[in-house]
Amino acid sequence: MAAPSPSPERPGRAGMWRALSRVVRLARARGARRAARIALGLAVAPWLLLAVLAALTGLPPELRAPEERAVSTVILERHGSVLRELRAGDGARARWLPLAEAGDRIQRALLAAEDRRFALHPGVDPLAIARALGQLAAERRVVSGASTITQQLARTLAPRPRTVRGKIGEMALALRIEASLSKREILEQYLNRVAFGPGLRGVEAASRFYFDKPTRDLSLAEAAALASMPRGPALYDPRRGTGPLERRRNRVLDRMLAAGLAGAGEVAIARAEPIALAPRGAGLGAPHLVRAVLSGALGDGGAPPADGPAGGASSADGPAGGAGPAPAERAAPLRGRASSITLTIDRGLQREIEVLAQQTVRGLSDRDVGAAAVVVLENATGDILAYVGSHDIEDAAGLGHNDGVLALRQPGSSLKPFVYELAMEQLGFTAATVLPDVELSFPTPSGSYAPRNYDGRFHGPVRLREALASSYNVPAVWTAAALGPDRVVARLRELGLGSLDREPSHYGVAIALGDGEVRLLDLANAYATLARGGVLLPVRAVRAARGPDGAPIAPGTGGAPAGRAARVLDPVRARVIVDILADDKARLASFGTGNALDLPFPVAAKTGTSKGFRDNLTVGFTPDVTVAVWVGNFDGSPMGGVSGITGAGPLFRDAMLAAARLYPPRPFEPPDPEQLAEVEVCSLSGMRPTAVCPHRRRELLPRGEAAALAPCDMHEIVRIDRRNGLRAGACPAAEVEERTFERYDAELTAWARAAGRPVAPDEASPLCAPLPGAAGAPLATVRVRVAYPPDGARFVLDPSVNSVQAIRLRADVPPGVRRARFVLDGRPIEVGPPFALDWPLVAGAHRLRAEADGARAGEEIEFRVE
Repeated sequence: MAAPSPSPERPGRAGMWRALSRVVRLARARGARRAARIALGLAVAPWLLLAVLAALTGLPPELRAPEERAVSTVILERHGSVLRELRAGDGARARWLPLAEAGDRIQRALLAAEDRRFALHPGVDPLAIARALGQLAAERRVVSGASTITQQLARTLAPRPRTVRGKIGEMALALRIEASLSKREILEQYLNRVAFGPGLRGVEAASRFYFDKPTRDLSLAEAAALASMPRGPALYDPRRGTGPLERRRNRVLDRMLAAGLAGAGEVAIARAEPIALAPRGAGLGAPHLVRAVLSGALGDGGAPPADGPAGGASSADGPAGGAGPAPAERAAPLRGRASSITLTIDRGLQREIEVLAQQTVRGLSDRDVGAAAVVVLENATGDILAYVGSHDIEDAAGLGHNDGVLALRQPGSSLKPFVYELAMEQLGFTAATVLPDVELSFPTPSGSYAPRNYDGRFHGPVRLREALASSYNVPAVWTAAALGPDRVVARLRELGLGSLDREPSHYGVAIALGDGEVRLLDLANAYATLARGGVLLPVRAVRAARGPDGAPIAPGTGGAPAGRAARVLDPVRARVIVDILADDKARLASFGTGNALDLPFPVAAKTGTSKGFRDNLTVGFTPDVTVAVWVGNFDGSPMGGVSGITGAGPLFRDAMLAAARLYPPRPFEPPDPEQLAEVEVCSLSGMRPTAVCPHRRRELLPRGEAAALAPCDMHEIVRIDRRNGLRAGACPAAEVEERTFERYDAELTAWARAAGRPVAPDEASPLCAPLPGAAGAPLATVRVRVAYPPDGARFVLDPSVNSVQAIRLRADVPPGVRRARFVLDGRPIEVGPPFALDWPLVAGAHRLRAEADGARAGEEIEFRVE
């Protein structure tokens, strides 16, 4: 019997359960979807929040203006060795390294050590976060971090507290950085901004400091060691022990192998490599020169060339040093603008001369010498090869922080070559020109000036070669007077001695003896100009400089505009001066044999000593290098009788020998035979010798002057009565002999008589009758003159003196004159040999001339007594 069908009003139990089951399934499905949506919302919301925060977060200014990077300044010598590193403004060693120049080893090591998924994530790595959270839950401690390279960069640029809020801000900034920079740019910023050790910012600074090499040259082991350091710069500082760093390095190498960033073979080699640190820097590295370059005190010398080589490195740092005088116009300083500066100096030569300067000062300490300075130039380029501003920058008692290369000091006789060269150009002087070395006086605004020689003697007529080589003062002053101070000072300024900035009348004729102040560097370059045949080049201290972005700093932006070569001296006359300065025989009269300038190869050199023995110098050159040395005291106190040949000379010799190891000595180029000729001259007169000239020598003269050389007129043959040595008149032939005598101008006659020179007698022999028409003939063409006072002299009576105040009037009188007279204010006063008269000073203006019977009267001079 069939079962009855359920009533539609009352459904069966099975249907009810089916309906209920369907409702439950529908409810569960809706709940799962809602839960999924909730879970998805909870998972996405933080990232959306981070994205919003990232959009609202500003990019750090360091990334917006990369030119404002704070970097230290690395100083290198000409061959690329590090001299020192000057820290950045925040006290860290740092220099910018473009990613392209970093090499791939450090990049691979950093990615393995810090962020293997760097190329895949948007700045925050969710997988790394999940891993870190899981490890934290399982181990109840922090096992590994989750910060990406971008987050570490964000933390470096904008440090935040280690809180949840701080971490969110860091992640937002990381996303902002990723949205603004490429991955390569982010990695470059990281490499240059993250700390790699105490006081070390950036991988290049760390590479140079720890391994003394550029990052691109690191081995894989060294790269892995550096990549280990950002995790704990103090913990892994190898200066505190290499054990922790070596263990961390090996873990990084293993990670590189696991990530496929290094092969098994190279990892094995790297693990076996010990951590070998570079030694610390041994010195401060030319501190005076570094200071001068960074401050702009060198002017043109601080400007890098347009085509100079690039440089870059870092090492130990130190203080910049003390202060020194600067030229009137200072160049824009390089410090703060350059991350690397390659200097022109040679590190080996620099160090050797530093030691030599220290030894010199110690050796002269008993003669009150407290300081020394040396500069060495390469003649062909003007490059500074060595620069020692003082023997010891740390010598506080000796004021070692002062810079003797830039200090203004009196150069003494070292200016004489330029005075004589100018006289050759403008007055027709030659190396054979005879100059007076006798007692002379020159008027000055404050009275008369009577120069004296260093040896306290006068040498009579001297050829210019002797006068310069033996450094006689009187001929140099006489030459300066003949030229006039205006022309001399103008020429010295053309040679770069710009510190002579006062009116020429301030210096007067004493400028020939260094009565002015110059810088040793400028004086050295003036001598290098002689070595170059008269061409002035700017001194150069910087071969190359680069800014924080690695771009070269153009000439004129790191100093004054780059200078140009300029001809200042006549090349023919300059070559003659070089020949004189290199003539060892010509300086024998003053310096003797075996002196400090007597080197085993040709050197042109000159000494100088200032008034009161406060400064002495020696400057000289070979064809390749110029060396200038100053010895003295920075406080201006006098030395104990130390001269240029005994004080600065030995240091000059040692410095020149040191430079010769860099530039093997060679002779000077021979004179051009088309311009210069070597001719025979009379040793006394410098003129073409005649048959009666007893002594002759070879001399170098310009061809025009050599062809026009007149015959000697300072030797004469005189008939002498052998019975009494007087002039023979009409004597029996058996009683007469002919002798050779010397003949002098009026201004030299008194010296010749006093010096016992062979001057013909004035008197005729009374045993012989006079020759017809001979009386008075020798005097007809000669002139007497007032030797003292000089024209324009000014004398001041001292009211505190009770005794008679007087001056000695002197006349130059030619041979043959036995009586002369002074005509003072129209009143004649008779005088005989030695033709001098002590005259009491009378206030007022006075006129004076000298006369002698049979001779031409000299010009009248004027002087004043106040």
